[in-house]
Amino acid sequence: MYKSLIRPALFRFDPEKVHYFTFDFLKKFCSIPGAEGFLRKKFLIEDKRLEREVFGLKFKNPVGLAAGFDKDAKLYKELSSLGFGFIEVGTVTPKPQPGNEKQRLFRLPEDSAIINRMGFNNEGVESMVERLKKNTNVLIGGNIGKNKVTPNENAVDDYVYSFNALFDYVDYFVVNVSSPNTPNLRELQDKEPLKKLLNTLQQENNRRDPSKPILLKIAPDLTDDQLLDIIEIVQDTKIAGVIATNTTISREGLQSANKQEMGGLSGKPLTKRATEVIRFLSEKSGKAFPIIGVGGIHTAQDAIEKLEAGASLVQLYTGFIYEGPALIKEINKAILKKMKN
Repeated sequence: MYKSLIRPALFRFDPEKVHYFTFDFLKKFCSIPGAEGFLRKKFLIEDKRLEREVFGLKFKNPVGLAAGFDKDAKLYKELSSLGFGFIEVGTVTPKPQPGNEKQRLFRLPEDSAIINRMGFNNEGVESMVERLKKNTNVLIGGNIGKNKVTPNENAVDDYVYSFNALFDYVDYFVVNVSSPNTPNLRELQDKEPLKKLLNTLQQENNRRDPSKPILLKIAPDLTDDQLLDIIEIVQDTKIAGVIATNTTISREGLQSANKQEMGGLSGKPLTKRATEVIRFLSEKSGKAFPIIGVGGIHTAQDAIEKLEAGASLVQLYTGFIYEGPALIKEINKAILKKMKN
């Protein structure tokens, strides 16, 4: 029903407006008594065999929602009712910022893809904290970035600020230095700036008891040598793991009219490359750290391939938009089926 009726109707309108319309609709629907229970019954698979313990946290199932969808932690409770094992909120910055000028979100239907140049639009970390104070049982990841106006030489301060503000309200952290939509942000992926940033966050983390897992989200556009640097940095800084991958700046093989729009590309064109990055990191590191696989997951088989390549968990974003919430259940069913065989 989603792909035959709902998606065609939604895809007739501006993607960013549809995003906020969908948020409002789901929020209002879930306020109806029994509505969340109905969604859980329809989409959620509760099975002990799906549980995963990764970087010290217990996940109800290995399928999560990637950052960028619930930027301000406004809908994490309702989204968890659709069957997700965990929700990653953000990217959030210390101060509120409007992001880039509109139009900044584009569908590429012929490619089952999306291009976005949102630019970390969010209401700021303090607003997010107030919403997360109401959380009771959703496993939450906090994806943190720097404000656009903050120069790279001061970027560490932004990450530390959001880390400390969110510490009591998220289960793990994700350091986002790989979005292509904040000027010069990806320069923080270079070896020395990245080591400085992660070491500083780990120093803050080690002051806490207990500390919390810190993960690094990387771009799919890194070379093999850069990926080897990432492995070295993860091991040197002793962070908990990696999320592979963010959006790409590549436009290879695209068919859609919007293919030349600036921004990060997500969706099916990323399927193969994201899996390659996961496999490279897993094999070259000797499976030394957990990897969350994200990028181009539009079918249950896409998710299985990322898990077999070395991912411990997977996340959806564009596939969730194109395929609908049934995809979460399909992936979890496929995982259970594979365990029987």
